Amino acid sequence: MTVMPVEGVLSLIWLLIALPLAGAVILLFTGRQSNKWGPYLGVLTVVSSAVLGILMLIAMLDLPVEDRTITQVAYQWVFAGQFTVDVAFQLDQLSLVFVLLITIVGSLIHIYSLGYMAHDPDKRKFFGYLNLFVAAMLLLVLANNYLLLYVGWEGVGLASYLLIGFYQAKKSAAAAAKKAFIINRVGDVGLSLAIMLMFVTFGSVTFSDVFGSATNASEGTLTALGLLLLLAAAGKSAQFPLQAWLLDAMEGPTPVSALIHAATMVTAGVYLIARSNVIYNNAEIAATAVIVVALITIYMGAVIASAKDDIKKSLAGSTMSQIGYMMLAVGLGPIGYVFAIFHLLTHGVFKAGLFLGAGSVMHGMNDEVNMRRYGALRTVMVITFITFMAGYLAIIGIPPFSGFWSKDEIVHAAFERNVFIGTATVLAAGITGFYMTRMVAMTFFGKKRWEPDVHPHESPKIMTIPLIILAIGSTLLGMALLFWGNIESWLEPVVGYESQPTPLPTSAYIVITLVVVIIGAIIGWITYARREVPIVAPRGNWLTRAARKDLYGDAVNHAIVVAPTNYAARSLVWFDSRIVDGFVNGSAAVVGGLSGRLRRTQSGFIRSYALSMVGGAVLVIVALVLVRI
Repeated sequence: MTVMPVEGVLSLIWLLIALPLAGAVILLFTGRQSNKWGPYLGVLTVVSSAVLGILMLIAMLDLPVEDRTITQVAYQWVFAGQFTVDVAFQLDQLSLVFVLLITIVGSLIHIYSLGYMAHDPDKRKFFGYLNLFVAAMLLLVLANNYLLLYVGWEGVGLASYLLIGFYQAKKSAAAAAKKAFIINRVGDVGLSLAIMLMFVTFGSVTFSDVFGSATNASEGTLTALGLLLLLAAAGKSAQFPLQAWLLDAMEGPTPVSALIHAATMVTAGVYLIARSNVIYNNAEIAATAVIVVALITIYMGAVIASAKDDIKKSLAGSTMSQIGYMMLAVGLGPIGYVFAIFHLLTHGVFKAGLFLGAGSVMHGMNDEVNMRRYGALRTVMVITFITFMAGYLAIIGIPPFSGFWSKDEIVHAAFERNVFIGTATVLAAGITGFYMTRMVAMTFFGKKRWEPDVHPHESPKIMTIPLIILAIGSTLLGMALLFWGNIESWLEPVVGYESQPTPLPTSAYIVITLVVVIIGAIIGWITYARREVPIVAPRGNWLTRAARKDLYGDAVNHAIVVAPTNYAARSLVWFDSRIVDGFVNGSAAVVGGLSGRLRRTQSGFIRSYALSMVGGAVLVIVALVLVRI
């Protein structure tokens, strides 16, 4: 691997990670005396990384396209015979857009958290965990090899576990953290096995070596690699069948939901597949599996979001569905990679705004999350309402808001693949229009359904300013990336891009998608804004009841994994106690019983011993006589 020397700001890639990592170390090891100034240090480190990332973007724009992949080696990490791995970072067009998303959106969430966590006695620890997460996520996207990426991968899993279970006194939060940790470990097995297979096949785990040799590997090997990486991506990005952890992860503080479970960590799986595009381009079965998983998740998430009354869990279902769109796009290959990242960027902004908007609503409603206890909040939380509406219009895809441009490109790419996939994406967009309109109607419109002791009020400026910035991004980012930023040409050198003909012109797909979305929105408005919303949820039909139970994801996991594991454990305990211990204890009892009986013969009387000797002699004589006969 040849490393080109770089100067100036582009030589400081390591500092992007070091700043938030240093903040995490200071905050987590200084104790509660840093509660006053610690949160501000946490904000400063991430803001500094964001500024550094922006300067790197400016510097990279001055470089020729062929020189925009920059590798920086820190030191040799693993050396075993011919196998070596460096702690090395790779900054290119793909990793840089992730750096900007993580640090800029992360900075806004950190600032918002100053207000949201102002009265928490452990806010220093909270900001330390946030800094740890940002550092791990940056390591994940900046690593130049799969082994170092795996370190960042595990780091974000650890930080997610700590943040979901931040309120440790709540049993539900502790259980949710363990659930997320365990399910993510299942996906991590896929990534670790994929790395081992890369080592066996290519003798290296560095991106350049693996991708350079991938076309020479057998289709079976590449298919196995693709499926293992898909397993990893499904765990981290909450895709079927490893999606069950995301809804329970809403037990963490709302800024955690915005940063980890909307804008960044759940996109790690999309990044992994997009980065591994050479493997999927040569493994059709694995790419098809990505599409199948994505389609299932798109509809599962949308249906769940349509039935949840908890505003955060409804947004979590939405996240599952939207990440499914991105996974679908990367599964489409070169016609979709660019648009997956495009939607990932716009989604990161508008979904962060929606989650923080939900947190603002909760802040003004005494932490109430049940939308059936909201209603008419637009009159008392004007800024929150306006900014939430920007995110709402972006996610359902109304022009000119950002989600329209990115999701429309995915729909168009899906139709380029085939009509079935394209139609499925359009219908799912209609469900998005329904459940997001339902959320807006139940929260901001209709009659007041507040508890008597609740007095809704607007959040402080430290929380509303990030909401305003994210709302501006929700409005303008899509147009900026598509027309000014030219996202297609920017990412093409890394992930490739090609276009295929479609049966209908692009404008036809735009109109069809908009009509379907508007129909879904109208149904949602009529159902939840024009009619009385009961405080107690009605029983609903079978699909509604199933969606409220997360489409029985937990029940399926219990039946397939938990129950058999418990049965196996109980069986092993029975075998150990009855068979193993029974054999050992039984053997001891037999020996003890025999020894007890033999001990009775040792009476100490000479006449007894003499009688025994005479009896033995008689037996020997009888035996000899019988033998001769």
